[in-house]
Amino acid sequence: MAYFIIFLLYPALSALYYSFTDWDLRTDAAWVGLANYADLIFDDVKYPHFWKSVQVTLQYTLIAVPLTLGTALAQALLLNAIRRGSNVFRLLLFLPVVTAEAAVGAIWRWLYDPQYGLVNSFLGLFGIPGQNWLNTPELVIPALAFIAAWQCGISMIIYLAGLKGIPDSIREAAIIDGATPVQRFWRVVFPMLRPTTFYLLVTGVIAALQVFGLVYVIFSGGGGKSVTGGPEQSGLTYVLHLYLFAFRYDAMGAACAMSFILFVFIMIITALQFKFVKQEAS
Repeated sequence: MAYFIIFLLYPALSALYYSFTDWDLRTDAAWVGLANYADLIFDDVKYPHFWKSVQVTLQYTLIAVPLTLGTALAQALLLNAIRRGSNVFRLLLFLPVVTAEAAVGAIWRWLYDPQYGLVNSFLGLFGIPGQNWLNTPELVIPALAFIAAWQCGISMIIYLAGLKGIPDSIREAAIIDGATPVQRFWRVVFPMLRPTTFYLLVTGVIAALQVFGLVYVIFSGGGGKSVTGGPEQSGLTYVLHLYLFAFRYDAMGAACAMSFILFVFIMIITALQFKFVKQEAS
C-alpha cells in the first residue's frame, strides 16, 4: 500500500495538478487551467509537432503490433514443433528482450548503417539495393517496427504456452478428419489462441503507444537528432515528444498535459478493443 501511494498515486496526482499549470521546474507553478490542453490540441503555432507525434505513434503502432504478433506466433509454432534443443532456441530468441535498450539502439543503428550495416549487405546478396533506413522519412517507421518484432520474445513465450495448452486429442481429431496443416492451424489452433492473441494485442498496443527508449537512443547521435526525432520528425513518437517538452524545452506543465492525454487515449483504445471482442463473442 505504501509503495502504491508513494511511487504511483502521488506522482500521478502531482502530474495531474501540474498539467493545469505553467511550470518550468525552476520557478513556482502558475495555474493556467485548461490552457495547456487547449494549446496542445488547437495551437499549431505554439506546439507545431504535437499532431505529428500523434501521427508517427499511430503509424508505428499499426505496423509494429501486427508484425510483432505475427513474428511471435511464427516463432512459437516453430519451437512447438521442435522436440530436441528447443530450450536453446528459446534462449536465443528471448535474448533481445533482456538486452538493454541502449545496447539494442546502438546495435541497430550500426546494422542500419547505409555503408557498413549488415542489413544492406544481406539485401545485396539478393540483388536488392541498400537503403538509408534511418535518414529516409518513409523508411523510419518500418525500420523501428522491425526492431520491435525482433524483440518479440515475451509474446513468443506466451504464444508457446497457449500452444502447449491445446489438447493433442483435438489436433489428432482434425488429422483423422483429413485436415491439412494449414486447415488445422486456421480452424483448430488459431481459434483456440484467440484469448492469448487478444491479451497480446491489448498489451502490444499499450506498449507501442508508449515507445520511447529505443527511438531516443537511435536518434540521439549525430548532430542532436533527438531534438527533432529523425529526418522531418519521422521518428518523433508521442512519448519522445513529451520527454523533449519536459527536459529540453522546460515546458513541464505541457508535458504533464501530454501524459494525461495519452492516458485517456490508451483507456479509450483498450475499452474499444474489449467492446469489439465482446460483440464478436456474442
